[in-house]
Amino acid sequence: MEALGRPEVKLSGIDLEIHAAPERYREVVAAIREEPKALGGLVTTHKIDLLAAAADLFDGLGPYAKATQEVSSIAKDAGMLIGRATDPVAGGLSMDAILGEGYFGRTGGEVLMLGAGGSAVALTLHMMQKARPVDRPRRIVVVNRSGPRLARLQEMVERTSVEGGQDIRFKFIQNSDAERNDKILAGLPPGSVIVNATGMGKDTPGSPLTDKALFPADSVAWELNYRGELDFMRQAGAQAGARGLTIADGWDYFVHGWSQVISHVLHVEIDAAMFARLSHLAAVVR
Repeated sequence: MEALGRPEVKLSGIDLEIHAAPERYREVVAAIREEPKALGGLVTTHKIDLLAAAADLFDGLGPYAKATQEVSSIAKDAGMLIGRATDPVAGGLSMDAILGEGYFGRTGGEVLMLGAGGSAVALTLHMMQKARPVDRPRRIVVVNRSGPRLARLQEMVERTSVEGGQDIRFKFIQNSDAERNDKILAGLPPGSVIVNATGMGKDTPGSPLTDKALFPADSVAWELNYRGELDFMRQAGAQAGARGLTIADGWDYFVHGWSQVISHVLHVEIDAAMFARLSHLAAVVR
């Protein structure tokens, strides 16, 4: 807030358990809506559940919030409470920085998305909206432990395909067995992108893979977590040299997401220079 010239603005945390009761989400959104000094909020783990519980409390939703059915940014615009989804932008910027242009055209790699929550929805939408075929994978495999989140992502894919048309093949698998995930991983071609979007290693312990999992040669292992035990990242790191892996964590995604929301809430533009400064300030206390 000092860097942005708003030292009077205070950050206040609200801690909710994972998949909290709908009334708890409604209480939080109503408090932001009704308190004049509350400027807005950033939503982390609860992006999907919050909107499902409190959609009627918003005066408007951004296009990505409508497409993904989640809210990560709550802001007041001209007296109205607006919900936005920042992950398609934040996640897209981070993915593009990791892969570079034409990655899938160069490598022929596919994508294994472990998890079907908000980040998985956002990244899938980002890849589907890529204009050039060389920037889109030919296949995306999504694995999730529970059925409802998987069905929700599949519905978004089908709706977006009808609206815009794209050539990505999808496979949706409901599974909670890490050994089966190992087998799915083994079926990917070299150069594939494997994303841990489960929250395991941060929100819950462990990894969606076992320590026996073998990553495809020359693949990208992207751990969306930026804190916690990071077991998935440790597993990939153990094979990095032998398998030629590129490994990334979720730090840049995290900083992009925060800066997008702060921009909405404070109604300020965060240019490249300011983003670099905020990223440095965050890294210092990481």
